[in-house]
Amino acid sequence: MALEVKALTAGYGPVAVLNGVDFRAEAGQITCLMGRNGVGKSTFLKCLMGIVPAAKGTIQLNGAPLHGLPAHEVPKRGLAWVPQGRRLFGPLTVAENLAVGGLVQGNDGNTLTQVLTLFPRLRERLTQTASTLSGGEQQMLAIARALCLAPRVLLLDEPTEGLQPSMIALIQEAVVTLKAQGVAVVLVEQRVDAVLKLADRVAFMLAGRVEETRDAKGLTKDDPVFRTYVGV
Repeated sequence: MALEVKALTAGYGPVAVLNGVDFRAEAGQITCLMGRNGVGKSTFLKCLMGIVPAAKGTIQLNGAPLHGLPAHEVPKRGLAWVPQGRRLFGPLTVAENLAVGGLVQGNDGNTLTQVLTLFPRLRERLTQTASTLSGGEQQMLAIARALCLAPRVLLLDEPTEGLQPSMIALIQEAVVTLKAQGVAVVLVEQRVDAVLKLADRVAFMLAGRVEETRDAKGLTKDDPVFRTYVGV
């Protein structure tokens, strides 16, 4: 199973943000997307989800086209997105947020059980209002809500930003578990140490394009590629 993107162009009105993106994410792998602020990483994820329409190019999952689908149809094809900033339904409880995430697949009880096994802390807080959770717990809930779709591809936009180290470790552990379960994980991440710890492949973006893709196994924190594309 693979998510394959070819020559993807998109933007906002007359402003082009993506300029011919080629990208591939494989099942059971974590593909990290890196680049400076403003190169188009978040817009790329939104385009994959149909929120920003593709002007040109193709998006395919297992050979089935996703480009051109309305945004509400994309999750039904197996893509789930955890946006930067979480965007939970704050007044709703943890259980209600998870139920919203599970609507696409009919709130399957087995899927919910698997999600709560991955994030046992949420099981203890099912009746708690989402807005009263800690930042790390809110991020867990955002990921768990996406996983209630039982996705084949999970898109994560800087999921550990601003979290304390213990929460970062728990979320990273969950991502590795999802990889072992065969999910294709696309992770936008700016911290080199996290990328080297998690990634199978790293795609470097510059000016709305993926300029270079490298196997993480051959990278070190001192590799010039990080200074070239991320500025560290």
